[in-house]
Amino acid sequence: MIPTERLDQILARFEFLEARLNAGPEASEIADLTREYAEVKPVAEQVRAHHALTRQLAEAEAMLADPEMRELAEAELPDLRAALAAGAAALQIALLPKDAADARPAILEIRPGTGGDEAALFAANLEEMYRRYAEGRGWRIEVVERQETDLGGLKEYVARIEGENVFARLKFESGVHRVQRVPSTESGGRIHTSAATVAVLPEAEAVDIDIPATDIRIDTMRASGAGGQHVNTTDSAVRITHLPTGMMVTSAEKSQHRNREIAMNVLRARLYEAQRAALDAERSADRKSQVGSGDRSERIRTYNFPQGRMTDHRINLTLYSLNQVMQGDLDEVIDALTSDHQATLLAEMGA
Repeated sequence: MIPTERLDQILARFEFLEARLNAGPEASEIADLTREYAEVKPVAEQVRAHHALTRQLAEAEAMLADPEMRELAEAELPDLRAALAAGAAALQIALLPKDAADARPAILEIRPGTGGDEAALFAANLEEMYRRYAEGRGWRIEVVERQETDLGGLKEYVARIEGENVFARLKFESGVHRVQRVPSTESGGRIHTSAATVAVLPEAEAVDIDIPATDIRIDTMRASGAGGQHVNTTDSAVRITHLPTGMMVTSAEKSQHRNREIAMNVLRARLYEAQRAALDAERSADRKSQVGSGDRSERIRTYNFPQGRMTDHRINLTLYSLNQVMQGDLDEVIDALTSDHQATLLAEMGA
């Protein structure tokens, strides 16, 4: 049961924000007010719908006492009760604590794991899968670092993805992705198992992570394309080393100024994620939540090509639509992971 006082507080806050925006706020307030209004509005709409259904149910139940209206009330009551139950469940999910990073752009990192050339080729397949998914959602991808092998696989891939709810949709993708298939490099037709690691980090803002200039070293170098070809004639690539942690970030776009900006964004994201992981570990020392743990050493998914099967081991979900998944059709698995995570949060809250 959701406390009525809490619902009233949400409506009061929404009405205040609406009135404040209509009154013409100070320029310095507009961004914060607009962001909060956008966050509160869908919840407020669900609260109003919940109140409306509650009133309709009470009116229908009152009609039972009227002999002339009783039959009509009995016909309406099952649908109203079902709608109220569904609305209450949706409202509980809407009231779950929000991850402050959900609406942020994300840094996507893909690297080959065990498996040599086949792992690098699979890493390239994952890059294409996420690229197609991002394009389908209208997101913008900015490649930060992309190193290819001679066979067309990936040694490393780092990209910034911007759009609506990017991190919210991709945050459960972090971990080890395992592939089982006959590699193109295998002449005997034997099935090999290899892996690639994926990390999805929320982009950090300067106010989240302060990096003193004394904590970094910036080196410039000549950028190169696949296989070391297409070498630039100017030292445009930038490598930033975070001295306290030894963390290094490289960006090799054409503009050195842009490379510094991109590399700093990635560095902030990595430091911010480390900070978030430490806080989460501190809060959840007494429990282990599989979905969203962000453990890059955890095997989260298997892509079995001979059987056309994809299995997500965290929620025991198996889909026999591997071709569609590899083409970027990820909504079914991402929706299932999100629902499982929400169910876990509801259970923890005793809902």
